Amino acid sequence: MKFLDQAKIYIKSGDGGPGAVSFRREKFIEFGGPDGGNGGRGGDLVIEAVDGLNTLIDYRYAQHFKAQRGHHGMGRDRSGARGEDKVLRVPVGTQVIDEEQENVLADMVRAGQRVVLLKGGDGGFGNAHYKTSTNRSPRKAHPGWPGEERTVWLRLKLIADAGLVGLPNAGKSTFLAATTSAKPKIADYPFTTLTPNLGVVRAGDDEIVLADIPGLIEGAHEGHGLGDRFLGHVERTRVLLHLIDGTADDVVDSYRVIRGELAAYGPHLAEKLEIIGLNKCDALTEEVIAEKKAALEEAGGAEVMVLSGAAGIGVDKVLYRLLSAIRESKASNPDVAFVPATKTLAPERAAYKTGREEDDDEDYGNVFYVFENDDGKPISKVAAQVDDDEDEEELDEEGFDDEELGEEDLGDDEESYDEATDAEAEADAGKDEQKDDDRHGG
Repeated sequence: MKFLDQAKIYIKSGDGGPGAVSFRREKFIEFGGPDGGNGGRGGDLVIEAVDGLNTLIDYRYAQHFKAQRGHHGMGRDRSGARGEDKVLRVPVGTQVIDEEQENVLADMVRAGQRVVLLKGGDGGFGNAHYKTSTNRSPRKAHPGWPGEERTVWLRLKLIADAGLVGLPNAGKSTFLAATTSAKPKIADYPFTTLTPNLGVVRAGDDEIVLADIPGLIEGAHEGHGLGDRFLGHVERTRVLLHLIDGTADDVVDSYRVIRGELAAYGPHLAEKLEIIGLNKCDALTEEVIAEKKAALEEAGGAEVMVLSGAAGIGVDKVLYRLLSAIRESKASNPDVAFVPATKTLAPERAAYKTGREEDDDEDYGNVFYVFENDDGKPISKVAAQVDDDEDEEELDEEGFDDEELGEEDLGDDEESYDEATDAEAEADAGKDEQKDDDRHGG
């Protein structure tokens, strides 16, 4: 099943049914009169959190949801039936956010929780409602009140006890696979993990849920890499396990990059309790471990735990440290953490530009250049990695000059166009003269 954690949908509650205009006419009945019934109430738009779902893929292709309108009233004072409610079933942890992504309308944190997002419109009155002593045969009825409508975002933020954060290839998926029964994809290249993974850790008699998210890079809050949208899946966690690749040249810089992205995403995430882990210690000597551990402790201001997820070194100590932190957090606040609405950026998209020579080997960043031949038709594409904004500036400086691009050619085109227009006009005039001659007998 494909994973989708964000969807934009249009929702509308049912309109109220119209009232009826009806009069009682029966044989041998002395007194008649109006007997039009009222319309039924429109259906509500309800959202419900259910177990067994972990994705919003159902809202990827079906994006418009409308409740049933109320039925119309009928004669003999019969009221219309109420419209059926429209129930949207979502995974536990889903937030309903307004279209501007500023306010949380509903936070679904418990299985079975139901929230009425939009109420159905009231049914209209029939003509029997308008009968008075002075107006004994009213011939009007109310059409019913319209339902509510709006566009909302569904944002899934998984509920877990602890979250794994770090740069790509920091060993997060390896740690998850070593401590749980989860089977995340593990490889020796960056961005192996493309979707969040959950795993249950059994530490003694207790169980904790770990959430592993794709790696972050510098500038993720601006859309670089996979962006920072997946940080939403660790917002509800009680503690963060920050894994740092011990084989990196500068572990302090790796630590500061992630801390900067957490702060850019939101202060509520940067203020969470953090446990720092120096991973891949099996590939380091004791002297290097001591040096990098001391540097990290000075930068982070907290104790650094040394471990290796692949070799199983120090993993148990980290798990019990996580367990104790989670116990303390649940003792002080047993409820699921409420998180605010956050605006998210998608990963950077490639831009399409033309005008480069085909044999140009320069690296132009994350831009697709479609080269053109003499006829102006595309013949090839080239893609490269993101570096900085200097490449785009170079493109603007070295691009074609619109004023110098074929002014003479444009002049030639205009002359040829004028000549063709004159020739067509002469041909049309000749045809008109021939028709006049035929009409007057030659």
